[in-house]
Amino acid sequence: MNAERTSTLYSRAQRGFSLIEILIVVALIAVIAGMVANQVFGGKDRANVRIAQGQIAALSGKVSEFENDTGSLPQRLDELVTSPGNAKGWLGPYSKESELKDPWNTPYEYRNSGDRSFTITSYGADRKPGGTGVDADITNE
Repeated sequence: MNAERTSTLYSRAQRGFSLIEILIVVALIAVIAGMVANQVFGGKDRANVRIAQGQIAALSGKVSEFENDTGSLPQRLDELVTSPGNAKGWLGPYSKESELKDPWNTPYEYRNSGDRSFTITSYGADRKPGGTGVDADITNE
């Protein structure tokens, strides 16, 4: 009888995990994977904000170079890439076409206010004016 009892205990111990135990482990893995994904993909948006800030600063410098060479601000950002017909002293190209888009592949908005000042704006991850966090507007002002 002792041998029968030992064999019954042995077979119970070798059965493995129950379905509930497996579901709990899978749920824990899913929660951990979700937290890691949030950190990784959230970091990408924050990095894109920093990239846009750097690109806007660089484009602002290129607009200033254009102004120094021609005596006036460009009317559009694409004048940094190809010479406008009436620009005397244009020594460009000052920029590449690919540099005129933000990290979200949206063209930067450029406004020449006419009084030797200008703004370059990216609307952020949501591509719409306003917003907060990674959706906030990024500008050179």
